[in-house]
Amino acid sequence: MSQPPRERFGSRLGFVLAAAGSAIGLGNIWRFPYQAADGGGAAFVLLYLFMTALIGVPMMAAEFIVGRRTGRSPVGALRTLGGRRWIPLGVLYVVTPLVILSYFSIVSGWTLNYALDAIRGFSTTPGERYAAISAGLPAIKNHLVLMVVTTVVVMAGVRKGIERAALVLMPTLAVLLVGLAVWAAARPGASPGYLFYLKPSLAELLDPTVVKQAATQAFLSLSVGMGVMVTYSSYLSKQEDIGREAVVISFSDFSVAFIGGLVVFPVIFALGLSDDVRGATMGALFISLPGAFAEMGTLGRAIGFVFFSALVVAGLTSSFSLLEVGVASIMDELGMGRKVAGLTAGLLATGLGILPAMSLGILGGLDKIVGELFVVGGVLGMALLVGWKVHDPLAELVEGASPLFRRIAPGAIVTIRYVIPPLIAVILFFSVKDAWVLLLGN
Repeated sequence: MSQPPRERFGSRLGFVLAAAGSAIGLGNIWRFPYQAADGGGAAFVLLYLFMTALIGVPMMAAEFIVGRRTGRSPVGALRTLGGRRWIPLGVLYVVTPLVILSYFSIVSGWTLNYALDAIRGFSTTPGERYAAISAGLPAIKNHLVLMVVTTVVVMAGVRKGIERAALVLMPTLAVLLVGLAVWAAARPGASPGYLFYLKPSLAELLDPTVVKQAATQAFLSLSVGMGVMVTYSSYLSKQEDIGREAVVISFSDFSVAFIGGLVVFPVIFALGLSDDVRGATMGALFISLPGAFAEMGTLGRAIGFVFFSALVVAGLTSSFSLLEVGVASIMDELGMGRKVAGLTAGLLATGLGILPAMSLGILGGLDKIVGELFVVGGVLGMALLVGWKVHDPLAELVEGASPLFRRIAPGAIVTIRYVIPPLIAVILFFSVKDAWVLLLGN
């Protein structure tokens, strides 16, 4: 069956914002702060930065190499470069983002609820409010709303849907976050929050659990190890400097996550909520912050609306890319048109989200298993493929590159081949160990 011409991004800015929108998502503002709180604050942030620089940038470049060289979505790309034995890894790259989307859209639904609550007035019993909307029919309803929006945008195509949305949503998100960070800095009592966030503890820097959490957060946030960047780069021309884009997108992602912390931690400490968030779970911020905003009256409602609107926008930018992997794969492998493929993948992700929408335990378990096993395993597989199987990956990396990136590109390939696999193997060992304990219920 003949394939239609491959879609292309309309501009470099469109690609960078779309790919950054995948990396800069709900995980930066929701998942990052509660993981950082659980990992000791500044120690987690430093490890997260280290993982972004050492592993995240080279692995994003690796996925760009695979996607641009083949012009295919994950299954076809890995089959082309590695042969049939690599198809299961390609299938993992399709399954993982659909599963992540199925529960990320639920969390995005929570943020939509709280943005509307800011207009109506926050509940004075935030714990009860969170319990009422986080699972069951309210969660399913908002999950459906977010999935409809995501599916409609992706069905419109790469240029008319994803790129056009990114050109609007990403600047909006940046303005909202910077505004919130400036407001947070002016709060009396914010200083202990900055201290917790920015002063590392040596003991926590050496804690294997914190190292593992920082690594998995970096991979999830950067959208590596799940086929997203393979798919997006399949829409690139040979003139693009993919090494430069990997650096720009990776550190844009870190910057937004860092700014997210500059919003959340000063506010938490200024409002006297630090005890509620230390050892935090995924719902801690959704209980503590709305309650504090409610006590602030009209100003609290205004700030709360901006904060939760930023979370809604961040959730959407990630959702587009997660769904696009499934859509592109269905189009490439089954020969369907974009609209039918978009509807099919959208319905599949929507259906997968019903069960975690009914149970916070299932949602948390999925987040842990997919984030710490599937994604980490996906990063290891990609490193082995590009480092040891793909013929002359350096040639693809330097094509279209500036003189600067041509000089440093060989170092990236050496890192992918020799440094990243053993590091990821150690991280994966601890992830498997923790997942085993979770499954046993200990």
